[in-house]
Amino acid sequence: MTVYVFGNPDFDLDSPAITAAITLKEQMPQIKFNFIPIGNEIEFDSPRPIILDTVFAITRITVVSRLDQLVSPPRNTVHDFDLGYQLKYLKKIGRINGAIIVGLPMKSKINYLKIQSILRKLVEQDIQGS
Repeated sequence: MTVYVFGNPDFDLDSPAITAAITLKEQMPQIKFNFIPIGNEIEFDSPRPIILDTVFAITRITVVSRLDQLVSPPRNTVHDFDLGYQLKYLKKIGRINGAIIVGLPMKSKINYLKIQSILRKLVEQDIQGS
């Protein structure tokens, strides 16, 4: 299973997803963490990609599985402007049929056990084909 990781390693508030993925990479070898550079066009190999990203205005790890739940946050980086819009656009043109976003809060300590638990459930669902 592939998890697409977004964020800006040079901006502390936008880097928790990158930090988490780097740490979890060794602990979860069944997952391929694909780090997406800022500003790159997004190409997914799944019709419903799994995304790990830092999310503005949440206080706990949140899983978003419906794109209509995405709200445009204040703009801090070019990445913030693009991700929600690009996902909705890719769905509209039929390149994806949805996405699962594991959102990490910007200002909280990273809860690695919670992230592992969520990703393990997603791996199980992937194996079962659901």
